[in-house]
Amino acid sequence: MATTDVLRGRLVTSSEVVEDGYVVVTGDRITAVGATASHPETETLPAPSGTIIPGLVDIHCHGGGGASFPSGDPAEIEIAAAHHLRQGTTSLVASTVTDSPERMLAAVSAAADAVDRGLVAAIHLEGPFLSQARCGAQDPRHLREPDPELARELIEAGRGHVRVMTLAPELPGSETLAELLRSHGVIVAVGHTEADAMTVERVLSVGQGLVTHLFNGMPPLHHRAPGPVGGSLSAAAQRRAHVELVADGVHLADDTVSMVFHLIGPGGIALVTDAMAAAGMADGAYVLGPQRVTVTGGVARLQQDGEGSIAGGTARLLDVVRRCVQVAGIGLLDSVTAASRTPAAVLGIGHEVGSLRPGLRADLVVVDDELQPLRVMRSGGWVS
Repeated sequence: MATTDVLRGRLVTSSEVVEDGYVVVTGDRITAVGATASHPETETLPAPSGTIIPGLVDIHCHGGGGASFPSGDPAEIEIAAAHHLRQGTTSLVASTVTDSPERMLAAVSAAADAVDRGLVAAIHLEGPFLSQARCGAQDPRHLREPDPELARELIEAGRGHVRVMTLAPELPGSETLAELLRSHGVIVAVGHTEADAMTVERVLSVGQGLVTHLFNGMPPLHHRAPGPVGGSLSAAAQRRAHVELVADGVHLADDTVSMVFHLIGPGGIALVTDAMAAAGMADGAYVLGPQRVTVTGGVARLQQDGEGSIAGGTARLLDVVRRCVQVAGIGLLDSVTAASRTPAAVLGIGHEVGSLRPGLRADLVVVDDELQPLRVMRSGGWVS
């Protein structure tokens, strides 16, 4: 018979923060959620402990715990997924980076195996069809113009698990590539681009689009040249697209994060980590696909003369939520929504995860008053 677990504490639901509530878990499902005062047998409930939030959903992550998804090494994939899970990310998308076709195909195939094993939820292809001028930490040696045949090979290597691909829509052949992606159920994400606002809006208007780490890997907003930032914000404000924000205090100023929340709200924002192998690790030397990275003071940059490009993040998604609440001044409900319900909706798995709601998979995190993780549950089982 399925076991039952009852939790009590402050709850962050889809619509409100309940100061004293309960969650009942039976087997791998949430079976009841409510305010303690409404429970018919309040005296049977345990004492309140911590704040209970949905398991977090990170749709853009390259690794963590010293391990990397683009490596294509099954052991590394397992280490990285386990690291983020222990920190409250119960649904994780494995992101690749631009590399040789052979290495990218191997990384995608290994990630597909990880999805089959339940270690990660899906695959995100970041590149190789990106702008040379806005490549950031993507290796410019392997960037190329849209190639439908290579895209098809990558999708096939993913065995139905490729959910997102980031591309620069100004590149020749990008519209044909976008049509191919949509025909395979892959979300078209705009990123690492110099496209004008009109081009970005046009791409995002077909289906439900996504913007890869808004502001990063694109020219800044200018009042006479709104560019991809302006086009993305316009599409998101009209609910035709979602935008990713790497709100870790490094990729974006906290005031910028606050501004975007005020403009489009948490329903249009997916908080992401863009984490690489150094997430949760000490400063030092790491790799991101074919690129060598140095982490100093928790900031990852390419190894090169001068100050290299930011090369992914070192925070976990709960760290990002904490930053939003404690520094950027975003409310707890909105911050958690943008790290759980909204990204789950982006992936099309909101019927299964992303909220504290009866019938959904029992993925949840118990945090303390400082939003540090106390316990993590995935599919009804406590993570060690």
